[in-house]
Amino acid sequence: MSDASDVLDAPVLSAEQVADYLAAHPDFFTAHTHLLEKLYVPHQRGTAVSLVERQTSLLRERNQQLHGHLADMLDAARHNDVQFEKTKRMVLALLESWTLDDVAVAIEESLCRDFYGDETELLLFSERSLASNSIRTLARAEDSLVQPLIETNLPSCGQLSEAMNRFLFQERSVKVQSAAVVPLVKGETLGLLAIGSHDPNYFQSSQGTLFLSYVGEVLSRVIFRILQEQGG
Repeated sequence: MSDASDVLDAPVLSAEQVADYLAAHPDFFTAHTHLLEKLYVPHQRGTAVSLVERQTSLLRERNQQLHGHLADMLDAARHNDVQFEKTKRMVLALLESWTLDDVAVAIEESLCRDFYGDETELLLFSERSLASNSIRTLARAEDSLVQPLIETNLPSCGQLSEAMNRFLFQERSVKVQSAAVVPLVKGETLGLLAIGSHDPNYFQSSQGTLFLSYVGEVLSRVIFRILQEQGG
């Protein structure tokens, strides 16, 4: 039998060491089931429950969390499916456009009807008059006010300055509280697509711009093709 001095000299295990050991040996209580009768874990209401009951409760909570994550993933998948169908309709309408007016109609119908924009403006830079009744044309020398939007070659979202807002949306600018502006680039900057919302929080600087970039790429190619067919 060990004497008292051996017991006193034995190393004292910390709570962290015990926890680490049990984590590394999850089957420990399989061989030591008698200990389960002596183990208790404080319950949230102040009562005591067995370790098995507590473990079951934790597994149930984790299962509920996983179900919640799965539901979120399914909701995101449904949302993406809807977005894909809307985007497909817009792209097909653009591909079937043979004039700049066709492009303007396709953009307005898609962005206002399917994507809930309130105002759209398609602005092209050209030194000559373009065959369109629906698209504004400006000489490149007149683009100084929106040059910061052009130089990035990337979509911009948020609240525009009053002057920039008025430049893009003209008489409708009083209603536009937030906007997304997409540079149209194909070799050079062809113009700008501006989408305005009456909601100041609809377009925010922190939001993703992947969809807007895609719209800009498709639209740039369609407009470039039409301009080439019109002679430059």
